[in-house]
Amino acid sequence: MKARDLSVLLGVILIIIMLVIPLPGWLLSILILCNISLALIVILVSMNTQEALQFSIFPSLLLLLTLFRLGLNVSTTRSILSEADAGGVVETFGTFVIGNSPLVGFVVFIILVIIQFIVITKGSERVSEVGARFTLDAMPGKQMSVDADLNAGLISEQQAKERREKIENEADFYGAMDGASKFVKGDAIAGIVIVLINIIFGLLIGIVQMDFTFQEAIDIYMRLTIGDGLVSQIPALLISTATGIVVTRVSTNGNLGSDVTGQLLQFPKLLFIAAGTIFLLGLTPINFFLTTILSSLLALSGYLLLKQTQEKEEMNDEDEVEAEGSAMNTPENVVNLLNMDPIEFEFGYGLIPIVDANQGGDLLERIVMIRRQLAIELGVVIPVVRIRDNIQLNPNEYRLRIKGNEITSGELLLDHFLAMAPDIDNDDLDGIDTKEPAFGLPAKWISENNKDEAELSGYTVVDPPSVVSTHITEAIKQHAHILLGREETKQLIDHLRESYPILTEEVTPEPLSIGEIQKVLSKLLKENISIRNLPIIFETLADFSKLTNDTELLAEYVRQSLSSQITKQYANEKMSLKVITVSGKIEKMIAENVQQSEHGNYLSLDPDTQEAIIKNIHAEVEKLTIQEEISVILCSPAIRMYLKQLLDRFLPQVVVLSYNELEPDVHVQSVGVVNVA
Repeated sequence: MKARDLSVLLGVILIIIMLVIPLPGWLLSILILCNISLALIVILVSMNTQEALQFSIFPSLLLLLTLFRLGLNVSTTRSILSEADAGGVVETFGTFVIGNSPLVGFVVFIILVIIQFIVITKGSERVSEVGARFTLDAMPGKQMSVDADLNAGLISEQQAKERREKIENEADFYGAMDGASKFVKGDAIAGIVIVLINIIFGLLIGIVQMDFTFQEAIDIYMRLTIGDGLVSQIPALLISTATGIVVTRVSTNGNLGSDVTGQLLQFPKLLFIAAGTIFLLGLTPINFFLTTILSSLLALSGYLLLKQTQEKEEMNDEDEVEAEGSAMNTPENVVNLLNMDPIEFEFGYGLIPIVDANQGGDLLERIVMIRRQLAIELGVVIPVVRIRDNIQLNPNEYRLRIKGNEITSGELLLDHFLAMAPDIDNDDLDGIDTKEPAFGLPAKWISENNKDEAELSGYTVVDPPSVVSTHITEAIKQHAHILLGREETKQLIDHLRESYPILTEEVTPEPLSIGEIQKVLSKLLKENISIRNLPIIFETLADFSKLTNDTELLAEYVRQSLSSQITKQYANEKMSLKVITVSGKIEKMIAENVQQSEHGNYLSLDPDTQEAIIKNIHAEVEKLTIQEEISVILCSPAIRMYLKQLLDRFLPQVVVLSYNELEPDVHVQSVGVVNVA
């Protein structure tokens, strides 16, 4: 254990000893001086901190110092009452204050106690209570501000984490200070009670037991009591003042001294007004010589500060010009232009109200929830969405970019609502015809006056922020496989390694590299398969990567291991699934036309056959769409990935599953068969 840590433990043990065992006068004097020194150090540290958390140990330290001071009070009271002696320090303080008049000394001491208890201690307690209340009330708003800055790209994930921890620490600190200030108040009350006990019982003991005269008892016990009270109240006064300084401290870049002088003298011209006022006071019976000297000093200080401020402003202007010129000529200025945000949301100036929190916009908060939702659904951390306005867009237009490429766009009417219904062709609702941007469903923009009518008619009515949030969510879902790169894959592997170190070591870096694992995960995400269950995925990769390093085949093996997840994803609550099956003729045709190459296997069908298969599938899919069912094609495991490759270009939304990807208890109902003549 370090010496500093040991000293604190020994100090606590010494406090316990003081409460029980009588101490000699010379040791009490040493401890009293240590108490004053500690109090002085505490107030100096509190004045030199830039923010409250730099002195986060203060609440606990406050309790220890209070206990130490009470221990000293008990020890000195024991010595005063039993021996009429409490060491040289106590007697010196008492003699210095009392002088030749015990009554005057006692009055001075009472004034000091009143200042300590009513002004400093009471004020510090109130400030601590209010500070704790306001800090806790402001905590949710500060958390939302951090999330908004994170979504806007102003800070990184690490910076956001540090800010959240700081907010939590501030709440803990001010809560602790609120409780600790109550101990300071109790200590002040205990000090007053101890003084009364020393005087009353000191007089009784001195007159009855020690045969002092009343004047001798007053002189001895009054001097010792006031001396004891002073050596106790002066450190308590310093500690209470330090408490008030710490809890009222606002975070700045300087300490209390620099802030006081810097802010008090930030307007030098006001010193001239103060100088003139003091000079005019000298024309009254007040001493003209003193007011003239003071006003001259104020005027001189104002002149020097004004001159210093002007020189500083000129230097700052020159530095800004030089900085702008050098920034344009540095290579970093060009290199920074190469940075590209993973996800960008741009909008026209007409859509600013849905983003600006001051105008009631909550899009930033919605995007935070979108990232959390997609992390749960897909198992991948979506990068921060950079949000910015773009004057080149139409006022009501927005667009979403992923890695610099525009993937979707849309338009909003902020003073309207979007109304959607399954059968919108046979309606007479007034509105502007449009399409719901996320799913392409027919819809109408309606005014707020028609909202109630639309809801009564069975329409789903959505406000503009919800429309754009849904659009962003679906667009990111469809392109999640693009966002998953090697760096993101490495983060997922590192996170998995914390819980499954042996499993990750068996898979990577041998036999599979991070790039190969990334390809497998991307293929799953591309077909809307969540990769959140990484342990199962890595178990499968560990089993089959020894047989093949073909990422296409490995993805198929992983899909089969996730059969329970896939079944729940597509089957209804009754574990029933309507599918389109593939005829044996087509399965045989696809299997016979699989070609092998050094880059993997691929399907090589003649164009006419491909077109016939796609047309047949399209016709069957349209039948399911009319019934509002998910388009699912069921085939054998051997051809699933080749059939999906064939459909990706023309029918990417169609789901292709194999028999091995469904659980045995699911009820499969074939509603169509894919065949060719």
